[in-house]
Order: sequence, then structure tokens, then C-alpha cells
Amino acid sequence: MAYFKYNDKNIYYNEIGIGKPLIFLHGNTASSNMFSGIIDKYVDNFKVILIDFLGHGKSDRLTEFPTDLWFDESLQVIAFLKTMQYEKVNIVGSSGGALVAINIGLEAPELVSKVIADSFEGEIPLKKFVSTVKHDREFSKKAENMRLFYQYMQGKDWESIIDKDTSAIIQHEKKIGKFFHKNFCGFKPDILMTGSKEDEFFADVSPTYFEKVYGDMLKKIGHGEMYLFDSGGHPAMLTNAEEFADLAKKFFLQIK
Repeated sequence: MAYFKYNDKNIYYNEIGIGKPLIFLHGNTASSNMFSGIIDKYVDNFKVILIDFLGHGKSDRLTEFPTDLWFDESLQVIAFLKTMQYEKVNIVGSSGGALVAINIGLEAPELVSKVIADSFEGEIPLKKFVSTVKHDREFSKKAENMRLFYQYMQGKDWESIIDKDTSAIIQHEKKIGKFFHKNFCGFKPDILMTGSKEDEFFADVSPTYFEKVYGDMLKKIGHGEMYLFDSGGHPAMLTNAEEFADLAKKFFLQIK
């Protein structure tokens, strides 16, 4: 296993395949294990890079998660790119990982070529989700399928990680309330925003949630595309794995 240092902590990463680097960024409560079933769809075209954010998966643990969680995780990835001397990488971020990917594009645009931001809330936390997240997480910890998922993602200390993530989500909404530090006009990489119209986290908020939220963001950015799958759950990149992989390869391999 390979690690790099960030603030004297070990962050796990893995590189698979050859070609232009393509980094996969996992969502909240997950780890790079969430991509284990789809990597073979990409390794023939890219050097796939997997990272476990601090406190997750095979990376060192934290006593608590940063309140500005997704921004801090973007700094972890930027540190990795600089350590490895990577430039103009492609990034796929899913759910919380999409927030990280966009933050990277804002904070270090010189390091990024293209970004796919999949199945994410938008610019600000979704109040309906935050207001019930503690209750919903407690319920999920009692569900056998979710317990197995958490254990596969995190290992034996999964429950502590879920609790820290829940606390960070609540504190972020109270104290910060926005996911990004810089104006979108400074976002230079090509971007594709994706999601599923049936995503269980957003469909009941509005059947056109992604159309509106993504559309508003793309107007502010000034460029980019949106692609929404008619079916599938959260995240779209896993529930529509084959079609998503074809879409991603077309987007990343397209020459300007």
C-alpha cells in the first residue's frame, strides 16, 4: 500500500493502469472501495488514482473531522498532486467527492484538465438533508445492508467515522453554509455535471432539482455541460455504471 504525508498524517492512495491520470474521489461515509466494481471500465484508457480522504478507509484517523470538510479534503488532493508532480489531471468526484473536485478546480486550476462532478447538492447544503441527517444515520446504522456497506468502506471502526461525518455536516451548515470559497468565474477546467433524475436524495425535493441547481452553477462558471440519467439512484456513476463510463471516456478523451 502507498501513502503520502499531509499535515503529518498518512493518506492512502493507489494507482492502477497507464495513461493520463484520472482521480476518483469518494463521497461522505465512503472510501475508495466504492469504486472497486467499476475500475476495470477505465484502466485501459487512464492511470486510475484512488485516494482515501483523511479519517476514511486506509488513511490515518482523525479525532474529529474538519468543519470545512470538503474544502479541507480538496487541500489533501492538491497536496497529493503537488507531491507527485502531476499536472492537468482529470477528476471524477461523486456526491461529497464532487464538492471536493470543484474546490480543487477553484483553488488549483493549473493542476486540473477536466472535472466530472456527479450527484451533488450544489453550492450550499440541502437543509432538508442536514435537518434529518443525524436521525437518518442512526437508522442506517441499524440496517444490515448499510452496516455491511460501512464496514466494507471503513473497517472495524466504521461507526465512529459515520458519527464524525454526521457531526461535520451539521456543524458546516451552522457555521459555514457554503461549499466553495471562491467565485465560480475562476473555475477554468472543463466540467461535466451528472446525476440521476431518480436520485433518492434529491428527487423528492424537486423532480427538476439537478436541472435548476446545475444550470445555475454552470451559468456562473460560464462554461460546461450537464447530463442527467433518466433512471438510477445515488450516485449516478455507480447506478448507471456502463453508460456513465462511456460518457466519461468520451468527455475526458475529447480533444479540444
